[in-house]
Amino acid sequence: MNTLLTNASTAVEIANAIEQQIRQGDLLQNASLPSVRDLARQLAVSPNTVAGAYRMLRDSGLVTTDGRRGTRVSEPASAIAEHGFVLPAGLGDMASGNLDAALLPTPDLDWLRRNVKQNGFDQFGDDPQLLGLASDWLDSQQLPNEHVGVYCGALDAVERALRARCRPGATVLIEDPCWPPLRDLLAGLQLKPGVLGMDEHGALVPAAEVLRGAAAVVLTPRAQNPTGCSFDTPRWQQWSAALQNAPHTLLVIDDHWGPLSQAPTIELQPLPQHWLYVLSTSKFIGPDLRVSITGASVSLHREMQRQQRVGPRWVSLLLQRLTAHLWSTMLQAGRLTEVGAAYRSRRQSLVEALELMGVSLSSSGEGLHLWLPVIDETSTVQALASTGWAVQGGSPFRLQSGPAVRVSVGNLAQADIERLAADIASAMQAPRRRVY
Repeated sequence: MNTLLTNASTAVEIANAIEQQIRQGDLLQNASLPSVRDLARQLAVSPNTVAGAYRMLRDSGLVTTDGRRGTRVSEPASAIAEHGFVLPAGLGDMASGNLDAALLPTPDLDWLRRNVKQNGFDQFGDDPQLLGLASDWLDSQQLPNEHVGVYCGALDAVERALRARCRPGATVLIEDPCWPPLRDLLAGLQLKPGVLGMDEHGALVPAAEVLRGAAAVVLTPRAQNPTGCSFDTPRWQQWSAALQNAPHTLLVIDDHWGPLSQAPTIELQPLPQHWLYVLSTSKFIGPDLRVSITGASVSLHREMQRQQRVGPRWVSLLLQRLTAHLWSTMLQAGRLTEVGAAYRSRRQSLVEALELMGVSLSSSGEGLHLWLPVIDETSTVQALASTGWAVQGGSPFRLQSGPAVRVSVGNLAQADIERLAADIASAMQAPRRRVY
C-alpha cells in the first residue's frame, strides 16, 4: 500500500485515522503501511510524528513491525485457534490430559465455612498462609522468595509478565512441541513464537544471537506438556550460562509439575536480570481452583502487581485460603510424594510395556503425557479409536517438529496398560492416508 487517505497531522490523529480504516476493513490483515518517511512526506508532518502514531498502533496490537517487511496490519485476535477436546463416546480417555480425581484432595466444607468470610469488599489481597507456603517452596527450589505474587492460574501470570516486558511484534522463544494455550496467548498479545528444539532433557539452548534477539523465553523444566521431558543439572547449567549473555531477555519458568516431580531443583546461578517463576496448583490441588504463585525479579514483580491492581485487583481469598489449606494438608500427610509416585508409576509402566512391543521411548520423563512420533497423525488416531482409545493428534502442539500423537496417562488403569501398549504399537504401523 502506498497511500493512506487521511488529513491527520498529529500522532494521535494519524493513529486514530489508521485504526478506523482497520476497523472498517479498508485495511485488511497483513496489509502493508507506508514507511515512516513516505507517510510523513504524504501528510507533510515530521517523521517523528508518524513514528509516534505507528508506536501507538503497535502498542495496541493493531500493527506489527517486522524488519524489512515493514509495518503491517496485525492478524485479528479472532483468528486464534480453539484447542478444546471433546471425548468421543465410548472411547477410553487417553487424550484430555485430565487428572485422576482420586488423587486430588477433597475440600473440607466445614473448614471453609469456619475460616472464610465472604461479605466484605475489604477482604482482598494475598492470603498470608498461601504466601508462606509459596515462600517455602521457592526457597526449596533455590529461588529468591522476597517478591511473591498470587494470580489466577499460570497463564494469567505469564500474560502479565509478557505484557510488562514484550512489545507487540517481539519474539518469544517457546518449546517445540509446546502447550497450545501458550501459542494462543502469544497470538493474542501479537508476539511471534520462536522455536526451541527439544531432547529427552528438555529445551535445547539456542544460538547466542537467537537468545539475545528474543524478548522472552518460556521454559517448562519438569514433565513438559506434551513430551514429559524434565531438565537435568547439566541442562540447567547450559541455560544459566547462556542467559548471562542475554541480559535483556526475560526468562519465564512454568513449573506446572513442581511438587509432584523428582527432577532436580532449578539450578540457575546466578539468576538472569529479568525472571519469573510460576507454579500453578492445578496439578496437585485441582484445575478449577485457578490459583498460581510466582516469584520474580523486583521490577517485574512490581509491574505485574500494578497490572493486577488495575484489573481484577486480587485473586479470590476463598480460593486462596482453600488452596493453602489443601496444600498444607497434603504436605503434612506426605500426599504430594504419593501422588507424584502414582502418576510416575503409570507412565513408566506404559513405557516399559511399549518397549516390549518394540516401541522405544526415553524412560527419563514424568508427568501425565507420552509423546509418540508417528508416520501419520490422523491414521494413528483413527486406528486407536477403532480399538477403543482416544488420543490427541500432535498438530496443535507442534511448530516445526514432526508428526506425533500425545497419550495421556492420568486416568490409565493398571489393568489396561498391556492392552493399550499393544494397540498403540499396532496403530503406529497404520498405513499413511492416501493423498489425492
